[in-house]
Amino acid sequence: MGRRLRYIGSNSGNNGCPTLYEDVETGEVLVQGDAVTDPDEVAQLRKIKPGEGFVVVPRVLLADFAPRDVDREPALIGFEEFDGMFENFEHTAFRLETRRRYRSDEQTETYRRFAAGKAPGWDLEDPWCLSRREQVALGKRFERVRIMDSPPTPGQRYLLDNSGRNSAVGEDIRYLWRADAARLGLPDEDAWLFDSRVIALLHFDSDDDLTGVELITNPVQVARACQVRDAAWHFATTYRAFLTEVPSDV
Repeated sequence: MGRRLRYIGSNSGNNGCPTLYEDVETGEVLVQGDAVTDPDEVAQLRKIKPGEGFVVVPRVLLADFAPRDVDREPALIGFEEFDGMFENFEHTAFRLETRRRYRSDEQTETYRRFAAGKAPGWDLEDPWCLSRREQVALGKRFERVRIMDSPPTPGQRYLLDNSGRNSAVGEDIRYLWRADAARLGLPDEDAWLFDSRVIALLHFDSDDDLTGVELITNPVQVARACQVRDAAWHFATTYRAFLTEVPSDV
């Protein structure tokens, strides 16, 4: 099986190269650029092995996008500190919501009612809703792109209903089918991006319980997350329009 590559970045505009990619399994970096074929130039290179090739890239590409360290120690924060981020951020909180199931949802009364075929009974005056409305009133934005399978899982159907509650308190929610997300090369990671500068990567166990939150400020990873956000947001459909695309579970 060949390498599975993740796009890192390019400063070439629309020309397609030079560009950096990362092997998602090994972390190795692949470089795309103009090939060096002039014999006089190749003759100046050292210890050339069979099959090796050479490309030219601008120094600024490496300065902007090349990874600057390896084996970075994860920066984990507690759930209380994570909750505080939703009031302490400055302008934008974006989430790519990728999972098929969240066990925490299934432990709520609203989920039990929904699973029984009843109205969930969303409370728009609970502390979570009040906090969201307060932050939106300050001019802050909450945005989500949720990935949905075909057919949707029960948890995904529940969250589609939940989108009405979230929208009522100021969140902007859009949807992508998983096949389209895969075509766009979106990652499987479930994460928040705050102010286009810090990632809160959510970790889950095999039972779909949230086990930890990892803060990531590495510029390369943050830049990639911003690119992912822009692509997801551009191609996603508003939740109200998406409702018409989802088949009934009856």
